[in-house]
Amino acid sequence: MRRIKMNKESVVLRFIVTMVIAAVGGFVFNVLHIPMPWLLGPLTGVVLGTKFLPIELYWPVALRDISMIIIGYTIGLSFTRTALTQIYEQLPSIVLMTILLLLLCALIALLISKMSGIDYPTILTGSIPGGLSQMVTLAEEMKTIDLSVVMYLQISRVMMIIFLVPFFVFHPLLGADQAGSHTEFIPSDFGHWNELFPNILLFAGVSVLCAFWGQKINMPTAFLVGPILGTAILNNVGVIGPMLPASVLDLSQFMIAGYIGMMMKSGSSQGKGKMLFFSIFSGSLLLIGSFGLTYILMLMHGYSFQTSYLSLAPGGMDQMGIMAHEVGADLALVVGYQLFRLFFIFFIVPPLLQMIFKRLF
Repeated sequence: MRRIKMNKESVVLRFIVTMVIAAVGGFVFNVLHIPMPWLLGPLTGVVLGTKFLPIELYWPVALRDISMIIIGYTIGLSFTRTALTQIYEQLPSIVLMTILLLLLCALIALLISKMSGIDYPTILTGSIPGGLSQMVTLAEEMKTIDLSVVMYLQISRVMMIIFLVPFFVFHPLLGADQAGSHTEFIPSDFGHWNELFPNILLFAGVSVLCAFWGQKINMPTAFLVGPILGTAILNNVGVIGPMLPASVLDLSQFMIAGYIGMMMKSGSSQGKGKMLFFSIFSGSLLLIGSFGLTYILMLMHGYSFQTSYLSLAPGGMDQMGIMAHEVGADLALVVGYQLFRLFFIFFIVPPLLQMIFKRLF
């Protein structure tokens, strides 16, 4: 489809059109009672808009950053002293499950490489969960890796997880009507506007400062991790932060959904036709494998399915944190597992892969 060419002055119009499309998607999903409507609805609307509308859509990255700060603050509230002690005690399990999940990814990548005929380094780089930007950077540095395949695999997996995981964790047969046994949040546990002030001003300032500080020192996903750290520190020195109203959390989901939808546009044209099947097949195997690890974690520690699965789901920490809060899982534990894997992938996996690829391929 031929798209209408637009100049810089049309950015506002493009943004308004995108906002309307995203809002309609959220409204429709909300009316249909689909899980997490203000994440999945706007995302679906924007993806469809980028494919079928004769206008180039636009979504500011700044909105994504704001949503990450909001989500980071919400997650940081769950890091009480009790929660941190629990995470410390679970560190051996966190390390074990992270390594098992990455080994599972390596085995799946080997199978997909054999089936597709695409070289193993390319498939493996595209299969590592939770580090899209880092894996793309690694692919750019390694000249033998096909960047378009890496982008296709990474983005396709993210889309599968964003759409499928909510249906798993909200399904009644999997105990979605039961709150996690260790949780400090439940789905109805939201704040009210008249309870925000004055403490929210302090936490908002600290969250923003920590986000930019994290960005300055090249912290992974700084606009999410920085507010988590800043809020957790204040929380543990006795300054209590107010919980956010449900409407604010819905807004944060709306803002990040638009960004993800636009990201799908940027990656969709780079994929190869045959990669659609292999992307779905690879993502399905990873989700099935995650189920296996989930039940191992449940047997080891007695956690609810929601807490265990969201701790190990191969998606982004922000989306898993949102779902954990919505379904009443142990938010601190979920983020503890996801955060460790994030840092492991950002700091350990790339140099390890570079060393292996240079020696073996």
